[in-house]
Amino acid sequence: MKPAPFDYIAPESVEEALAVLAEAGEDARILAGGQTLSPMLNMRLVEPAVLIDISRLPALDYIRRKNGHIEIGAAATQNALENWPELAAQAPLLAQALPHIGHFQTRNRGTVCGSLAFADPSAELPLCLALLGGEVVLQSASRQRVVKAADFQLGMLSTAREADEIISAARFPVAEAGAGYGFAEMALRHGDFALAAIAVKAGKTGVRIAIGGVADRPMVRNFPAGIEGAALDDALNDLAWDLAAADDPHATARYRRELVRRLGRKTVEEAKSCRV
Repeated sequence: MKPAPFDYIAPESVEEALAVLAEAGEDARILAGGQTLSPMLNMRLVEPAVLIDISRLPALDYIRRKNGHIEIGAAATQNALENWPELAAQAPLLAQALPHIGHFQTRNRGTVCGSLAFADPSAELPLCLALLGGEVVLQSASRQRVVKAADFQLGMLSTAREADEIISAARFPVAEAGAGYGFAEMALRHGDFALAAIAVKAGKTGVRIAIGGVADRPMVRNFPAGIEGAALDDALNDLAWDLAAADDPHATARYRRELVRRLGRKTVEEAKSCRV
């Protein structure tokens, strides 16, 4: 299939992009990497009147450390982040998760903020943002606001972004000294969305675990710092049931619960043994 007709606009500045978005509102879509939007256009799952291409705006193409966060602009690709020289030291969780996102060809085009905007509950970057307690910067022609991860992803493919806003940047907290990080997922094929994904931070005051691919958004739970053995198994079992998994064409609810238990224990143990 081919997309329905639309007006294509390549603004020369962020201000111009926001002005067009303010005028078009819900009839517009933002194009950055296009790895999700392009197939949706071709299948006519979305039929915008206006497509605003921000992929070539230098003001949005950056990765930098700022105020204890790694700040990533809306035009920065997943591949750029994966190859950022400071990534392993500053954000070991992201360094572990990024190779699981699609394939290197799609990471060359797909953007970090685009993945957050799509808000698929099985996607890796929303999971990492939730675990780390990151935030997104939402910008419109009239204002800018910062939204915490817990308040941003509202459900399946649903976020707190308004129709006249773009995600101008995402912010992931830098690694905490003395903490360990772990990431694991199970997919039908490498590059597919996860049947279940686990992200863990083992810090001095507790173990924080986030689960993706089971509920309608990433779910986060905090465990005591010294949890292990049977206590860890019981806590993961309770979490697996609390997520209220459902059967679908890809996996049964029972299988997903078992993934939470087994991958959860493995990833918690790895995080505890690999502290920064």
